[in-house]
Amino acid sequence: MTARNRKSEPSSAYTGFVRVRGAREHNLRNVDVDIPRDALVVFTGVSGSGKSSLAFGTLYAEAQRRYFESVAPYARRLIEQAGVPEVDSIDGLPPAVALQQQRGTPNARSSVGSVTTLSSLVRMLYSRTGTYPPKQPMLFAEDFSPNTVQGACPACHGLGRVYEVTEKSMVPDDSLTIRERAVAAWPPAWHGQNLRDILVTLGYDVDTPWRDLPRKDRDWILFTDETPTVPVYAGLTPQETKAALKRRAEPSYQGTFTGARRYVLHTFANTQSALMKKRVSRFMVSSACSTCHGKRLKLEALSVTFAGLDIAELSQMPMARVAEILRPVARGELPSDVQTGEVLNKEEMREAVQRRVAAGGSAHKASPDIRRTTNQSREKQVAAQRMARELLERLSTLIDLGLGYLALDRSTPTLSSGELQRLRLATQLASQLFGVIYVLDEPSAGLHPADGEALYSALQRLKEAGNSLFVVEHDLEMMRRADWLVDVGPAAGTAGGSIVYSGPPAGLADVEASQTRLHLFGENRPAVSVRRPAAGWLRLAKVTRNNLEALDVAFPLGCFTTVTGVSGSGKSSLVSQALPELVGEKLGRPISAEPEDEHDPLMDVEDIQTDGEIIEGMEHIRRLVRVDQKPIGRTPRSNLATYTGLFDHVRKLFADTPQARRHRYDAGRFSFNVAKGRCPTCEGEGFVSVELLFMPSVYAPCSTCGGTRYNPETLEIEWNGKNIAEVLQMTVDTACEFFTNEPQIMRALAVLRDIGLGYLRLGQPATELSGGEAQRIKLATELQRAQRGENLYILDEPTTGLHSVDSDRLLVQLQGLVDAGNTVIVVEHDMRVAAQSDWVIDMGPGAGENGGKVVASGTPEDVVKQGTRGQTSKYLKAFLM
Repeated sequence: MTARNRKSEPSSAYTGFVRVRGAREHNLRNVDVDIPRDALVVFTGVSGSGKSSLAFGTLYAEAQRRYFESVAPYARRLIEQAGVPEVDSIDGLPPAVALQQQRGTPNARSSVGSVTTLSSLVRMLYSRTGTYPPKQPMLFAEDFSPNTVQGACPACHGLGRVYEVTEKSMVPDDSLTIRERAVAAWPPAWHGQNLRDILVTLGYDVDTPWRDLPRKDRDWILFTDETPTVPVYAGLTPQETKAALKRRAEPSYQGTFTGARRYVLHTFANTQSALMKKRVSRFMVSSACSTCHGKRLKLEALSVTFAGLDIAELSQMPMARVAEILRPVARGELPSDVQTGEVLNKEEMREAVQRRVAAGGSAHKASPDIRRTTNQSREKQVAAQRMARELLERLSTLIDLGLGYLALDRSTPTLSSGELQRLRLATQLASQLFGVIYVLDEPSAGLHPADGEALYSALQRLKEAGNSLFVVEHDLEMMRRADWLVDVGPAAGTAGGSIVYSGPPAGLADVEASQTRLHLFGENRPAVSVRRPAAGWLRLAKVTRNNLEALDVAFPLGCFTTVTGVSGSGKSSLVSQALPELVGEKLGRPISAEPEDEHDPLMDVEDIQTDGEIIEGMEHIRRLVRVDQKPIGRTPRSNLATYTGLFDHVRKLFADTPQARRHRYDAGRFSFNVAKGRCPTCEGEGFVSVELLFMPSVYAPCSTCGGTRYNPETLEIEWNGKNIAEVLQMTVDTACEFFTNEPQIMRALAVLRDIGLGYLRLGQPATELSGGEAQRIKLATELQRAQRGENLYILDEPTTGLHSVDSDRLLVQLQGLVDAGNTVIVVEHDMRVAAQSDWVIDMGPGAGENGGKVVASGTPEDVVKQGTRGQTSKYLKAFLM
């Protein structure tokens, strides 16, 4: 039996099998495979081997298709638009739930509490069992939500911040004249010139510095709501304009004036351009809401307490501490404020004493009457106990998954994709679904090995509840604990797409074609490199951010440093936030903003400032390069070829063909962002958005161009037998062969291949890329540069989504950067990476408020010797023996 077809025979230990026949999605090669139900099944293989195509693109997609088909006839049209997986048949497939690696929605209103639905329970707890001020009526649960009209603070509308447009924000430099564009808030180009010309017609002085203009004139120009329409004489001086008005000369046109504040607010509220909205938002000054003090709720809701805390204060606590507050309540021990009620005011107390005296009692004898107690105190106790138990059960799962350091009001844009997926996993555990397949995408991502045990326990709970678990995973420990392994490969792209092995994990040891086997059974251990000595030290003092408090830390220069620690220990706060901010400040180049996102700037998470300073080592750093996992784009229009710049050279090749010159096509003709060459229906995206009503929208191939992005005339032009759309469909590996004699294109392609991305298509949309793939594309773009040394490279979990084989290839590239005289600092959970580092900094000892300290620092061997201080040493030790 060949390795390609080798699989273990179905075992009677399983209740049934999902039988796949003829799967051809993406690079799958007519795959036949039987996968057990009611089992933990791990799909593995090198990056791009086809494992996700099998687990998500085939199995989950087919389960979703069957669901749509069973709902309503309308859904059948959506199925055709969204696509049907390429497979002959799948038998024995139950309903499926996908938990994929996805970033949080770019909306600060989405939080840990809303994703897990815990906020709803907390609001009910406050509504039913909270302590109310005297004479305040009971509030409903929605009154405690900042996302409802009933609960939102009326001053800030539930944002926690208020925004105003001021003279200083709109006129940052008052030494300029209006003609010199003193009013920066006005639009650039012609529109701004038009407004300045209108002011000339209206008789305002546009050539005197702004600060010297009369206050009355300045206020009218900035803040008026009047919109006068007047004749405009373009190009004339103020004196010539005055003369033209006097003789009633024919104007260039009639212009309507708009005050600067009115323009900013109207543009922000009505523009469809994310770029324009981002621009005008810069002139809107934000500050904490003085009514709710940033808590986002109306005052009536904030006046209700539980355990002495209002709902905003409770929601800002780490979930682990919230659990501590709820444990005694779950046992029936109510907090004192809930148990006894609110203290009476003086008038009420006097009335209570008079009632007691009239009844023959003593005015000084202690009595429950002195405090207000509700008639429903017993009911309140029962309700509090029941809700606390349910909350505690849900919180315990999150804490076990290593997420106890998160607060309920932590916004999802600030979470890693791994954290978000584990939040969804905990939510599914509480849903008590039975008989479904959970398809998970690398749930161990962002998880320290010390937290892996809790993850495995959570997955076992789902399995024991009668569900099946299909997990795409690179974590070796998860593979060892699986009931069944499906190894896809043997390599990536066109060299993958076959089932190398399907069966119990132990059986993979005999399959020579498997690249997973070499790492799973310890045959391919990383070589321990010679540790480089530090060329100097980058010392940070008194760093404060998130859970870092006055932290002193030193990074060796000219070395490869790995920062480790349990999830939430402060690694990313130090390396991905504080370090680049402080270095960027010293370099005089503050950290640049990410590309414009398509979301409301007012919903952005408030920037957290870093305190601290760099006291040594900046003289050895010439440039800062931060390579993160944020998307390279948020629509199918952005892709690998455009981001790396190689597509510019490809388009020039096509424009230089005799056929293109004959039609006078320039390089712009071959850009799908330019109207003359692209498909008019999808405007060059190749996809159209399909609305699925109550479900998230999906992208479907354009019916006009079939996903090619271009119009027929453009596709007639070929270079070496391929048109531009066919080139975009090539993988990096294929393109390396096709463009082998084109050095400018090969420079980018070779790096992409060497970094383990040879399986990606050149035109693969950004929406299909994982965070790890996006990060490696950014790194490949950087590696194309000529290396001159003294650069500082910062990466956050660069091996996320990588098979051990691909991790080793990535490490070769990173070590090469260090050899060229640069400094590389990475945040990592992979102990293989830490073992091959020059220096390790272990954060901890715990998460959240229990972390934020350096518990061990030194060479990997030194950190192992300091083992009692942190949780990393025992896992690191296994790779150094």
